[in-house]
Order: sequence, then C-alpha cells, then structure tokens
Amino acid sequence: MKTSILLQPPQVLVSLLCLTAINFAIAADIPTATPEEVGMSSERLERINTVMQRHMDAGDIQGAVTVVARRGKLVHFQTHGLMDVDNNRAMQEDSIFIMMSSTKPLLGVSAMMMIEEGLIRPEDPVSRYIPEFADMQVAVLADPTDNISPYRVDAENIPAHRLVPAHREITIHDLLTHTSGLASGGLGTAVQERRQRDADATLESEMSVYASYALDFQPGSRWSYSPGAGLDVVARIVEIASGQPFDVFIKERILEPLDMNSTYFNVPPEYQNRRVVIADRDMSRFFDRPPTKYFSASGGLSSTAGDYLKFEQMLVNGGELFGNRLLSPRSVRMMGSNQIGELYRGFSQNQEGMGFGYTVGVTVDPITSNARRSSGAFGWGGAFGTRSWTDPEEELTAVIMLQQPHGPTQYDFENAVQQAIIE
Repeated sequence: MKTSILLQPPQVLVSLLCLTAINFAIAADIPTATPEEVGMSSERLERINTVMQRHMDAGDIQGAVTVVARRGKLVHFQTHGLMDVDNNRAMQEDSIFIMMSSTKPLLGVSAMMMIEEGLIRPEDPVSRYIPEFADMQVAVLADPTDNISPYRVDAENIPAHRLVPAHREITIHDLLTHTSGLASGGLGTAVQERRQRDADATLESEMSVYASYALDFQPGSRWSYSPGAGLDVVARIVEIASGQPFDVFIKERILEPLDMNSTYFNVPPEYQNRRVVIADRDMSRFFDRPPTKYFSASGGLSSTAGDYLKFEQMLVNGGELFGNRLLSPRSVRMMGSNQIGELYRGFSQNQEGMGFGYTVGVTVDPITSNARRSSGAFGWGGAFGTRSWTDPEEELTAVIMLQQPHGPTQYDFENAVQQAIIE
C-alpha cells in the first residue's frame, strides 16, 4: 500500500511530490497543495490511513480509495488494500467502482440544468411530460376509519388494503426529494406484481409500468426513499425536455466538461480489468452482462474516486470547474438546501438534524445529526459503500470509494477529515 505523499514534513514535501506525482494522475487537473497551505493538518490527515488500515485488519473492508480537497486544492489521494483479493491486486488510483445510488446527484445536477433553462419547473406535475402519471392512486389499509399507509410492508404478508385517489398529482419536486410515494418500499410497492426488466428496456419503455404503480403514501406527506423508479422518471423527463437520451446528456453536459473520463453507464471491455472485484460476492450481473440500454439515474454509473472528486469540486465551486460553468451558484444552493422542512427522518425514521435537497442529504444541525460535516454540507452515497460530500462552509470536498457497505468505515473517514481542519 502506498504512503500518502501529502502528509510528510514540509521540508521534504517538494521532492516527494516530484518523485511520486503519479499518485495524482487521476485528478491531475485539480491543483495540489500541502494540507497546511489550505488550513489542514498533515499529521491529522494521516489518521485517514490509520483508520482505513484498522478496518482492513478487522476484515470490514478489503480496500478503498480516499480523496480530500480544500479551497480548490487536492491534499489527500490515497489507495488502501486490495481491489482483487483472489489475485492479490493492490487497489489502484484509477480503480472503477460501481456507484449505485452515488449516481443520483448527477441526476440532481441534470434536473437543475433543465430548471435553469426554463425547460422544467420543480412544481410541474409529472403528467405534463408523461401523461400516464395523471390520476395516481395510493395504497392504504382496508379499514375506512384507518386511512393510513404503513411505512414498510412485508411483501410476503401484505395486510388487507384498498386504493384511494391521490390528493394531488406527483411533481418533479416530489421525485427529486423522495416525497412522491412512488416505489419507495411501502404498501403500494408491495402490492405491485414483481417483474424482471426486459434486457432491451429503456427509460421510455418503463414509464408506463411505473405509472401503473400504486403510491406508498399521499404525495408530499412524508419522506421515503425511492431507490430506483423515482429518479429514473426524472431522467426520462430530462430526456423529453432536452431532446437527448439521458446517457448522451450526462456525457455531453457533465462528464466531458468536468473531464470525467472514467465514468460510464457501460464500462468499455478494455477497462473491465480496472473494476474492483469483491471477494465472496457474485459480481457477474455487473461484469458479465450485455451493454445496458436502460440508463438508470438512480444507480447506473461506474466511476473512479478521481472523477467523482471533480464532480464534487464543481459543486463546492458554485457550479464551475476548469472554466466550464454547469450551474449558477444559486442553483447549487437550491440543490443542496433542505427542501422538505421536517419531513426527513432518514432510513431509521428517527434521524435528527438532517434535511433533504434535490437528490442529496443536507446537514441542518451538525450537533443533533451527529454528522462529521458543517451546517449546509450536502452529499449522498451508494449501497456498495461509495460516499461523497460537498461542504461549502469549509470549502471542502471528500470522497470515499468502497465496494463493501460499512458505516463505521465511512464514519471514521468523515471524522478524520473533519478533525484535520485546523483553520
């Protein structure tokens, strides 16, 4: 495993940077600095490596890539452990990770672009773009005097239920904030017929299926995560509004301007050997499938730590990177601000001090939330362990890439980053 080159005493830093500049090849376009130059401690940043090693020694993770930038300068880019245990391959700076729901913030930026251009509005009903979404119904318990929708339902033990009309249509705002009730794990989701998506499916072909779902609750009445369908509907609206397939839109409007050259819906065959391979997990559905035509905004991308740092750096810069402006600062603030008042209670339903913006969680109160971030920080993660955030107050971005979900590792990384800020 490599030693972090930006955590050395200042008197030897310059020579070490010259000798080991290869470590920063992936994020070479973001300038580097010593931690002290941007108000961070080299010694304290070293704790990232310590906690990663601790979790590898405990068998919690097999490897990771961690990246930190502050005030527009890269101060930590480190590989840890193995990307392929069976073949004893060390983690690489350009290792490709399955992003799962870390894909979602790119959809958030895409939607904000369409909002900026006046092509869509958050308050627009989805049916304005996809007529099948008019006249949705909500699943509730059967007793008319108990007109409620349970938060979670066992699909093998579905209670007696009925369908009632939605009080209003679902909107783009509802979908972006997971307050629509569409496919969010409740009673409406449980009563849907289970089906395998066709290999030739596209966003367009699946919309009538999603529109046939019963909602899990009345639109806007609660927060409940829609892991797949909800934001894929927004991706289809982006296609309609922009006149481009979603994968082309993402490539031309986000990936190319940000020089994110290792981010894909379909990883090219020549780069498959850069994928992280997890011991004791069957990855064949990701590695050994034909190229997908269904470009999921909810979980379809694969990427690298260096690429995702560029995305986060664009956000902390107020929508601009490398001279390319993707969004205005006000649009970034809109995306990263709490949009739903007190509705967000997290997956546990007892989370405090957090809110939810457009596709991202937002730190409202760092103390009550127990977040290792400042007020106003925002970001999201993926089911396989990727996580990143933007902290405007500290002018900081951070990325941790795992392929094994492990909350304590993520928490310890965030804690190490926070306590390394010294001014």
